[in-house]
Amino acid sequence: MLAVAGGKGGVGKTTTVLGLAAALPGQPLTVDTDRDMPDLHRLAAVDRKPGLDAIAPENTHTVDTVSQLASDFDCRVIAAPETDQTRADCLLANVERSSTETAGPVLLDTPAGASVDAAAPLRVADDVLLVSTACAPALRDAAKTASMARAVGTAVVGVLLTRTVARPPGVEELLGCPVLGCIPDESGRPLSTRRVRARYEAAASRLRSTVWESDI
Repeated sequence: MLAVAGGKGGVGKTTTVLGLAAALPGQPLTVDTDRDMPDLHRLAAVDRKPGLDAIAPENTHTVDTVSQLASDFDCRVIAAPETDQTRADCLLANVERSSTETAGPVLLDTPAGASVDAAAPLRVADDVLLVSTACAPALRDAAKTASMARAVGTAVVGVLLTRTVARPPGVEELLGCPVLGCIPDESGRPLSTRRVRARYEAAASRLRSTVWESDI
């Protein structure tokens, strides 16, 4: 599992999840873990139900019965949970067990901030990819997310800078990881433009050679 994370809201985590999923083979599984601001199902144009909480231990649902195909991105989507009756890390552990025989990577769309809900997917994930705009406040928040991931023992494999075509100096030193790409700013539906999709394809290629080299 790869958690796509950033400390600040609105930096493009959900768009990044779908952009990477569209560029990866095998209809990747994408999971929205942000109960308070669930955007993944909306951007992917799938139903809000069933969601992640349908794979809770007391239910019999699996990834195959809960996930929905997002045809525009050739990936599968599990919408965010609607209740907090079960901790997010427990739900994600159930996803991991249910998807062990499913080909393709799993990408987690995570909440912003430093709450318990934000930490849960970082704890369960195998690796973390940071997403941030190039502005100083967003980068500082991304650094806090990187520290939180490392505190729970999860490696930070890189960062994608959004709404920019150039990296500010010192980003890699601040975040302690390589810059895997810069995603240009596009209004409206950025993933409908070839320029943005090409940048995500390049980033996905870099991730395949590092994170998923032996898996896909």
